[in-house]
Amino acid sequence: MANGQWGLLAEWSTVWAKRPFDHSTTRPTGIIPRVLDSLKNFTAGLTRTRQAVFGRIASIVGASEITDDTWDELEATLIQADMGVAVAGELIARLKKHVRDEGVTQEHDLRAFLRQELIAQLKAAPLPRLLGDPAVLLMVGVNGSGKTTTTAKLAKLLHDRDGVTPILAATDTFRAAAIDQLKEWGHRLNVEVIAGQPNGDPGAVVYDAIAAARARRADLVIVDTAGRLHTKFNLMEELKKVRGVAAKASAGAPHAVLLVLDSTTGQNGLAQAKAFTEAVGVTGLVLTKLDGSAKGGVAFAIHRDLGLPIVYAGLGEKLDDLVPFDPEAFVDGLLE
Repeated sequence: MANGQWGLLAEWSTVWAKRPFDHSTTRPTGIIPRVLDSLKNFTAGLTRTRQAVFGRIASIVGASEITDDTWDELEATLIQADMGVAVAGELIARLKKHVRDEGVTQEHDLRAFLRQELIAQLKAAPLPRLLGDPAVLLMVGVNGSGKTTTTAKLAKLLHDRDGVTPILAATDTFRAAAIDQLKEWGHRLNVEVIAGQPNGDPGAVVYDAIAAARARRADLVIVDTAGRLHTKFNLMEELKKVRGVAAKASAGAPHAVLLVLDSTTGQNGLAQAKAFTEAVGVTGLVLTKLDGSAKGGVAFAIHRDLGLPIVYAGLGEKLDDLVPFDPEAFVDGLLE
């Protein structure tokens, strides 16, 4: 994806100028407001993660004396947090160098540097700026990652904050329960859902959804793809075909591909991110179930190996618990 396609979902006003939508919401200003309570949200959502693992990091670096045992314990804790051996080793090396070069003796100095380094290990992207006729957003991920629920939450977030009119495409045609789930979300949110026939062609659903969006003058088609194991070749090939249909039906589509990643999966999440990126060109991540994760460090490993930005974080089960990812708030939520 070109760099210009990522931004604060800015200048939706240019789309409004082209299409006389009849929105009941306030006309968007073009700039998404900063989430003022990010720290509060992340601190509350990451309570379990902090208590289980990262709280020990804070106590380790708060020790009165830094010894070899301190470093060993800290590195082991970072690995246990699913950062991975490489990320943990590199971070420990930088911390040691900082202590040696700066003559650090106070724990608050080490804590501050640790915080700075953890933030630097993450990459966030503001909400994607998706302009198309219509814009198309693919939601991909393995079974059980929370993809369908996240699709619904994202539709609500974009509508409420930015006045976006979304249409949802239910492409898991081989699982009736998945289609019913998305339809139920659509009913609750008053968002149209386009679904195909049982065992039908997922690509046909995408095509129909894009056509419907044009007819209804909707801004965005959010495609809820079928959950699939990243190790299943045939299923990944099917996903490529869905992407290809979107590309033919709308110029430049898909305008973004978000991988919904269950943060409790640990280092397996890195393998998922690699496989889906190779298959369909993932442009950003949504980390779900952070409120229930005992670790959460996979975010650091994915950034190191793939450089993918984290766009959203799921901090709970409520509709409003999907929030734009904030690296500083995330790290502070882990350490405070």
